[in-house]
Amino acid sequence: MSMTAVTHDEWAAGRSLPLLGGVELLSARYVRQAFSRHVHEGYALGAIEAGALAFRYRGEALVAARGEVNLVVPGEAHDGHAALPGGWAYRMFYLPPAVLVRASAELSAGGKPPHFAPGVLRDPELAAEIFAVHRLALDPEAPLLAKESRLLGLLAAWISRHAEERPQAPRIGSEHAAVARTRAFLHDRLTEEVGLERLSSVAGLSPWHLVRVFARETGLPPHAYLVQARLARARELLAGPLRLADIAAETGFADQAHLTREFKRRFGLTPGACRKIIQNS
Repeated sequence: MSMTAVTHDEWAAGRSLPLLGGVELLSARYVRQAFSRHVHEGYALGAIEAGALAFRYRGEALVAARGEVNLVVPGEAHDGHAALPGGWAYRMFYLPPAVLVRASAELSAGGKPPHFAPGVLRDPELAAEIFAVHRLALDPEAPLLAKESRLLGLLAAWISRHAEERPQAPRIGSEHAAVARTRAFLHDRLTEEVGLERLSSVAGLSPWHLVRVFARETGLPPHAYLVQARLARARELLAGPLRLADIAAETGFADQAHLTREFKRRFGLTPGACRKIIQNS
């Protein structure tokens, strides 16, 4: 479900996605907007792209400026309005408690709902990851596996660096058999939209542990490995008679343009140019 609202100098676009059990995303720019005092049933996590947001939270008057992280925990009343004449723009995630419990469990924290005391975090690295994962989640061409892996990684970083109790991810061991099963599964299903839950079931590891173990052994997280495997297969097919649009469909890309963008990013030339080199040789 998506929703977009536009005024002369303000706009807001919302989207619900079934990632990790369900999240809502909001991108917005507000100038005159003033939110009345309210609470959320889940967690809200975002970062300011421009301007500054002022809000009262846990008995304090706070300001989140450009490049800073703003957040609220379930049940904590807060409001919101512009801290500067030009208003503010931000990207927000709205997360059910179950999603944070799941991320907490990945950090050996017993699966308890984490608690965060401050409403503003000055953590440029976390803010940059919020922006990146938010854009990725809304990208129709990005694999589901990439969206879920990056979102789970973002939540794990948020919890481990800023929760009142800061659990750390368990040590990465040698899980050669699990990684081998995962690689074989990905190669067998190049065209399928594979989610992180299904992949972790194949591996016999928890989702975030699988991502970390896989990246350590192969040098790539599972979603990047999947794209590389698709591109390698596409390159093989360029030696044959299939049209580029058909090769894109055979290797799991949205369309020929998507294949071309990813191919050039990986190999430095378009599939058409690569085909000429292969066939001429």
